[in-house]
Amino acid sequence: MMEVDRFDHVVFTARDVERTCEFYARVLGMEKVVFDGGRVALRFGRHKINLHQAGREYQPRAAQALPGTQDLCFVTRVPLAEAIAHVRACGVGIELGPVRKSGALGDIQSFYFRDPDGNLVEVSNYPEGAA
Repeated sequence: MMEVDRFDHVVFTARDVERTCEFYARVLGMEKVVFDGGRVALRFGRHKINLHQAGREYQPRAAQALPGTQDLCFVTRVPLAEAIAHVRACGVGIELGPVRKSGALGDIQSFYFRDPDGNLVEVSNYPEGAA
């Protein structure tokens, strides 16, 4: 039986790849990388988000590759109050939070906002000393 270790990357379809890169770099500190002959991704930690331009998606792709269909949770070590203040200072509205949620490794505190395509972005903290 196969055992999955972790996510390597996910793919977003974006209306405007450059605007998406600017947003994630400014708000979440991700790094824009260009690879494989001009493809674009956002790198953070040991992961990346590959970006497909809407209407010009790479193959193979999801059956319904549309902007604004993602709902992702990122874990930060920055205290949540500081993360919320930073996101607000970037001119991004907070949709919900902080609220208690259930993460992959237990309880988390989270807040939510949207990226330029309308994807739901959740940023979370595990309690001190937890996962």
